[in-house]
Amino acid sequence: MSTAAGLPSIAPWKAWVLAFRPKTLTAALVPIVAATALVQFEGRAFDWSLPVLALLASFFIQIGTNLINDAVDFGRGADTDERIGPMRVTQKGLFTARQVWLAGSLFFGLAVLCGIPLVLQGGWPIVMIGLMSVLFGYAYTAGPYPLAYLGLGDVFVILFFGLIAVGGLTFILTGEWQVPAFVLGLQIGLHATVMIAINNLRDIHQDVKVHKKTLPVRFGQKFAKTEITVLILAPFLINLYWWGQAGPWAALLPLITLPLALKIVTLVSKNEPSPAYNRFLAMSAGLHLLFGCLLSLGLVLCSNFGPISTPFSP
Repeated sequence: MSTAAGLPSIAPWKAWVLAFRPKTLTAALVPIVAATALVQFEGRAFDWSLPVLALLASFFIQIGTNLINDAVDFGRGADTDERIGPMRVTQKGLFTARQVWLAGSLFFGLAVLCGIPLVLQGGWPIVMIGLMSVLFGYAYTAGPYPLAYLGLGDVFVILFFGLIAVGGLTFILTGEWQVPAFVLGLQIGLHATVMIAINNLRDIHQDVKVHKKTLPVRFGQKFAKTEITVLILAPFLINLYWWGQAGPWAALLPLITLPLALKIVTLVSKNEPSPAYNRFLAMSAGLHLLFGCLLSLGLVLCSNFGPISTPFSP
């Protein structure tokens, strides 16, 4: 392993863990937890090995996407010494672009292997979801029309780390496409997209130089900050849906995270893009994890104990 000048030596295994971007893996974890909780809320019996395999496949696709992103952004000049975000292993010379590409391809292959039992359970719809997940994970920054460079990364995250992840696993476990799964997936996807939106706003000046046309580059900082505000607060409004579904625990528990959500909105609105956004990014990952887990816990509590006693309950 080569090491860039002036960079402290890092053990290879630690460098690979760094390349996986473990702090971003909540985006893969939360939709699987939420979908499983929804099926429990509905009182359905299911094979627990299926959510476990779905979680592994989701992790592997996320890691593969991160690795390809690392190699491609360096090759396109998006990751330079001017970068204010977390360190990237290709940029720092810890691994060659070829090594990172091969590792990314390996993880996509592992995702396909984990997906085989899911396909056997869910049939052709899951084949299509699996193929699209791998293809778009690759196309996020690679290929002739990279999504992240066209300003479509936000849509990708809402779809694949929200609607498709939640809806797909719910279909595997129940054999049905459901409105509740769509609502839940939308909530999870919107909060997952906060992370990429903050990331893109932080990197706006560097992205302009390499013609990476993210939404902040296309429409400016004011638009980006408004987008982040909407992405953060919309899931709280959508949560009213669960009250009407005899799930007041699910409607109320996520409100615990509202102060954190408002703090992120305030910090982003008051600060210009800078290294401080790395902290805001970590806070948004925490919001995504906590909101999703509390919502999932609320669904499970409703399935076990029924609705809480409220003036609006019969």
